[in-house]
Amino acid sequence: MHNNEVKYVLTVRCPDTTGITASVSNFIAENGGFITSMNNYGDPSTGNFFMRTIFTSTGEKEKTPDEIKQKFLPVAEKFSMQWDINDYNYKTRVIIAVSKYGHCLNDILHKTKFGQLPIEIVAVVSNHQDMQEMARWYGVDYFYFPVTKETKPLQERKILELMKEKEADLFVLARYMQILSPEMCEMLAGKCINIHHSFLPSFKGASPYSQAHSRGVKIVGATAHYVTLNLDEGPIIEQAVERVNHNYGIDDIGSTVRDLETLTLSRAIKWHAERRILLNGNKTVVFK
Repeated sequence: MHNNEVKYVLTVRCPDTTGITASVSNFIAENGGFITSMNNYGDPSTGNFFMRTIFTSTGEKEKTPDEIKQKFLPVAEKFSMQWDINDYNYKTRVIIAVSKYGHCLNDILHKTKFGQLPIEIVAVVSNHQDMQEMARWYGVDYFYFPVTKETKPLQERKILELMKEKEADLFVLARYMQILSPEMCEMLAGKCINIHHSFLPSFKGASPYSQAHSRGVKIVGATAHYVTLNLDEGPIIEQAVERVNHNYGIDDIGSTVRDLETLTLSRAIKWHAERRILLNGNKTVVFK
């Protein structure tokens, strides 16, 4: 390998057929590239094919992703691909939304600061002021957008305008206790991740810890998923569980779940930023 290598990530979704992997591999080789990682999956239930390929360009002239995309078009068109090629080292620009629970926000800020998440946090937005000091400690801009039923459309417009202004790629609901409008869900399709305080689909709605405690559950969990029009039913990215027993009170369950939420959400953000997640209808393919 050479010191002047530039790394790219190619993601592909298309109808499954023969020759896809060979055509992609040949294209990269013919254009002076070197494959460092390739993952693929053919889903027999949908007939779709998914691929994530990391490759380097070692030619004398550094190529931009746009230049490579132009050359790749014939291959993409041949297989009717939904695809993209990006700079592997690009840091996804993220806006985090939070309300009064700060455990997920703190975890994301900490992991980003110390290089554990390949993202750039460009803003934190909230309908409360509780987490302002935390965001400022990490040097992140904090935007307080209070909301009522009457002002919700205006508040959501402010968030969307902020995303455009900050050129944000991803909107993360880090225990943001507001339901997004259908219009906002559509605007953020595939670009909004939520953390849900249970192992979906179970114990939805208010007081999940009380519900879990009253049912004497033996396993609690958390679910990270993409936000869609159907509340808490978007494509699941990651889930985590932990065993509990009869000694656990409601507070114990809540503390355990909060730990799971931080772990699950940070994984989902990392995998999204690394372009490891491909949508497969109401499911996801995650190349770990």
